[in-house]
Formats: sequence, structure tokens, C-alpha cells
Amino acid sequence: MAHAYTPGLKVMPCTLLKKKRLLPIPGTVLAVLGQQVGSLDIVAQTELPGKVFSVNVANRLSVGPDEIRNFMVKKEGEAVKRGDTIAENKPFLKWFKTVVEAPVDGTVEAISLITGQVLLREPPKVLPIKAYVKGTVVEVTPSFGVTIEAEGTFIQGIFGVGGETNGEIAVAVSSPDEDLTPEDIKENHKGKIVIGGKHASLTTIKRAIELGVNAIVVGGIHDRDLRQLLGYDIGVAVTGTEQLGVTVIVTEGFGAIPMAEYTFKLLSSRNGEKASVSGATQIRAGVMRPEIIVPGYPKNVTECKKDQGRGWIEPGDPIRIIREPHFGVIGTVKSLPPELTMIGSESHARVLEVTLDGGEVIVVPRANIEVLEK
Repeated sequence: MAHAYTPGLKVMPCTLLKKKRLLPIPGTVLAVLGQQVGSLDIVAQTELPGKVFSVNVANRLSVGPDEIRNFMVKKEGEAVKRGDTIAENKPFLKWFKTVVEAPVDGTVEAISLITGQVLLREPPKVLPIKAYVKGTVVEVTPSFGVTIEAEGTFIQGIFGVGGETNGEIAVAVSSPDEDLTPEDIKENHKGKIVIGGKHASLTTIKRAIELGVNAIVVGGIHDRDLRQLLGYDIGVAVTGTEQLGVTVIVTEGFGAIPMAEYTFKLLSSRNGEKASVSGATQIRAGVMRPEIIVPGYPKNVTECKKDQGRGWIEPGDPIRIIREPHFGVIGTVKSLPPELTMIGSESHARVLEVTLDGGEVIVVPRANIEVLEK
């Protein structure tokens, strides 16, 4: 049987997942091998050094840099509070007295007799790493973190913004071709993952932020709305660090594109269950897709698919077209002709025949599709 290799989005009712949860710098691993963890459990943490502030004591006291140690009230390594006196002179007449105060809470990091500067460092900030998904710790990387294994529903999107979050799935529309409107976002959606249909407007997203929704999943959004939401154009950089107040995941593309029916039905089957969501996207080398993970078996499923997809496409496989003029269309591979075919650009490329839902068969370059793994 003919087949071709192609990238694709995963839309899988149940599969085996492994997630590495690692610190950016060495720290302390809090989870142990074999431990069952919840999505909000902290599995590792480290301390990030605080910011350093410079105080020109020599200038403030009008003395030479090599003299400032004689006027220091606080020593190196000593803790200070904002407003504490760190240095002062002791003139014969008290109204000529000058006091140098600490501008921040922290520690006296260094006293320089060359520059006359005193460096204060703010307290370190604790950086925790959460498990993100409910599962079992199957590997521990000393000083950095763990690998967590879980079985569950796994759905990838085309594009997303916003970081990792968790919450119950709440389906807010009745069909995949229905817009998610501001009126569909209710007060009881606070802290939840709201599932829409084909489109969410800027007004809808702002309504979700206002009510404290954790994430929105829809078929498409308009790029102009995304630009207004972020305040800038997104290029090829990695997303996922935006502080928007909500994570937004698009499953199909830019514009008003109905969510794939299979994806919508799968999400609807997990309605009310807790999910883990990440909007992190990278569209250059090292592709990273936004994702929705729902731990556990869906209804009427008793066994998970253990593999992560075979990596190629064959006749009968479901695909999505990712370029115009059929952008976002879902179909099924009918055949994979081996010979090169002239396409619209008058170049020759390998193509495939795709059967659409209505029975129409179209010819599409293989580079213009991605497989939907189910």
C-alpha cells in the first residue's frame, strides 16, 4: 500500500503521554520515583537570585571611596529592610548629619572601596515547577526535575497564546460551527476551560478575561484581534509566556473556521472533566504545538493507544489542508499517486487525492496537508 511521510496534529481519544518537568537552573526535586502526582502538585523548585541595586555611598557622604567602610552601619551579608540606615556620617554638629538608607529589602551583597558603591541584593524568588498533568513519576533528573507519565485524551491545536493552566472542560456551544459569543461566557465558567465552535472575537476573549476563565479553545480567531489583544505582531518567536489572563488555543487556523467535528465531539465527551492546557507554540525549527490533555479514559474506552502515531500517511487517513485555496478543510486520503504532477504554480510536486465530506475529490500537494492522528 502506498504511503507518505508527513507531519500532523494529534487528536487522540486516549494515548500514553510523557511530560518532562525540568527547572531552568539546578534546584531541589520534591517528587520521588513512582509517586502519583496531581496537576497542581509542585514537583521541583529552585531560587532565582534577586535583583541587585547599587547605592553610591561615597557620593552621598562626600567622602573618598576607600573611606566608606568607616561610615557603614551594615556589614556585608547583613539583612536590611527598606528604609534601614546602611551608612551615616557623625559630624560634630548633628544638623550636618547625612544618612544613607536602603532603597529595597534585601542583603548587603558587597562594599567596594574602589568605587565607593554598596551593592544590595533583593531576596531570592522561589521558582516552583508544577506537575502540569495528573500521572506517575517515571524518571527523576537529580537537581532538575522529573518525567511524568499519564494516559489520557491528547489534542493539539494549530496556534495558541498564554501559558500552562488547568481547569474543568466546559462546552459552551452546541455545535462546532457555532461562534463563541460574549453571552456564552457565564460567571460559572470562572477557572474553567471553555470550548467554543468556529470563532472567538476580541470582545469574547476580553469577556473571558474579565470573568476569570482559564482558557478558551475554538476553531479560529482573526489575526487583527490577536494583534489588538497582544499589542504587537507575532513573528516566528515562541509563544506561551504572554500574561493575558487567559490561554487561547486555536484548533484550525486564522479566521472563522469551524472546529473539526471529530475534535469537538471528543472534547464534548470529556465535558466536566479536569484538563491541562498549554498555549505554547513554536512554528519554526523544533515545532511545538498548543495542547489539551485530559487524564484518564474517555467514556466507552477501556484501553489506551500506546504508540504516538506511525509517522506517515496512507489511504483512508483523515487529513487537514493547511494552505489555500482549501485552507482548514478536513478530508480523507483517497490515493497517493507516485508520479510528479504539475500544480497551480506550474511547478511539479507529489500530490494526493482527497475525498471531502460531500464526496468531492480534489488533488492537493502533499506539502499542503497534515495528518490528523486519531
